[in-house]
Amino acid sequence: MADINKTKPQLQPDSPKKSFRQKLKDLEKNKSFQLIKKIAGDIFRYGFPLAVSVFLILWLFHKVNFHNVMEIVHKGCNYWFIGIMMLATVLSLMVRGVRWGLQLKAAGVKPMTVVCEWVTLFGAYALNLVFPQMGEAWRCVFVSKRQKAPLSTVIGTDIGDRFIDWVIIMILFIVALVCAHPYIMDFMDHYEIGREVKKVVDNATLWLSLGGCIAFFVALLYFFRKKKWAQAITGNIKRMWQGFSIIFRMKLWWLYLLLSILTWVLYFIEIYISFFSFSYTKELIHETGLAYGLLPGLVAFVFGSLSMGIPSNGGLGPWNLAIMFALSLFGISSTQGTAFSVVVWSFQAFTYVVLGLFALAYIMVTDRQIKKQEK
Repeated sequence: MADINKTKPQLQPDSPKKSFRQKLKDLEKNKSFQLIKKIAGDIFRYGFPLAVSVFLILWLFHKVNFHNVMEIVHKGCNYWFIGIMMLATVLSLMVRGVRWGLQLKAAGVKPMTVVCEWVTLFGAYALNLVFPQMGEAWRCVFVSKRQKAPLSTVIGTDIGDRFIDWVIIMILFIVALVCAHPYIMDFMDHYEIGREVKKVVDNATLWLSLGGCIAFFVALLYFFRKKKWAQAITGNIKRMWQGFSIIFRMKLWWLYLLLSILTWVLYFIEIYISFFSFSYTKELIHETGLAYGLLPGLVAFVFGSLSMGIPSNGGLGPWNLAIMFALSLFGISSTQGTAFSVVVWSFQAFTYVVLGLFALAYIMVTDRQIKKQEK
């Protein structure tokens, strides 16, 4: 007789439903999802800046006569001064490379050769023409591997390096607004686009909203400071400050300051010397009240520098528009301003490509030498 006291098998309870967060984690572990995510990220990272460049260039040539622009480029340009501009471009990157080298040494990174310091900038600017912002990532990884230094330390100096540049740009922007105030106000009063810009600048609600957004963002970082995304943002801010504060702790701070000034003077010379290449911009140098062309040169230089903050391939599109707009403040037509920007940008880009090839050759040769020494 069967044992009636035999325990019956217990039914297993239904497994609890997975939460949305758990489902999301499972999805992120899926290899197909990771591949799609990577492809989508690359498309946005590199495709969006390219789309910005293409759109702005098409819009620019929609507003001006392309045939007239090309006629000015072919017949109205003195390329001797463009050659001097290219030389100033090379020198600016060399000086900037040495400046970053000082920052790296102060952060405890093993010193590099001077040529290697140059190469970090040569390669970065060449890469940015094709892959926006990739140049910054590349030079950090290159220095970290070559000098066997912590990547976070190198990134911190790079962020600080960029932060210092933006401080300089803001100072120059304020100087340009003060010095060129009459020309800017005249433009805003007589042109529709200028009147629209003036409305935006004078809109108190906009500035209050912007201040409110900044305060809200700071509050988010504080209240969600234990979240990974908040820690990532605050971590970047700390690295930026650490990279910036190194300047005040380094022994050769005066040399760093001198190299910073020299770098930006060379950047300015690139624009100013190009004024001599075209008859209409050369007239700005001889026009009374423009300080031998230094004033329009400063305005064009500052506007062009600010435009580099817009994601694009080496500034193509935003930089051209910024230069055209800056020159229009001083009576240069859109067609003439476009021709000027096309020539200067094209020859700068060509310079970056040549320097990038030099950097590639240097890295290949020195890598072989390093491997032989290690054996």
